[in-house]
Amino acid sequence: TRRDLQTEAKQKGRPWDVAKAFDQAAPIGPIVPIGETGWLESGAIELSIDGEVRQRGDLSDMIWSVPEILVCLSRLFELRPGDLVFTGTPEGVGPVAPGQTLCGRIPGLPVFELEVAPAAA
Repeated sequence: TRRDLQTEAKQKGRPWDVAKAFDQAAPIGPIVPIGETGWLESGAIELSIDGEVRQRGDLSDMIWSVPEILVCLSRLFELRPGDLVFTGTPEGVGPVAPGQTLCGRIPGLPVFELEVAPAAA
């Protein structure tokens, strides 16, 4: 989230979707078909920054299950294979800086790792 854009939009009473959708936003790891994993209804979810755990939760802590989310969304949008649904994040959200390494883990899925690049000029 671009907090600068989010804060400005909130102060003006405007939608802040641009704070969530910007170039290089929302990197993703390998897509694993549900046929290979089954529904992941529970399991630890973790994000570390430079080796320090910053976010930790469990998939079972989600307010709605993935099937419930898909049912709701499919009433509003045409969902197709390959669509991505972003469901939020455990508590512990905070800033990241260029050069930091982020590592996300969910048991049964490939580890996701990236290095934060400097802002484009």
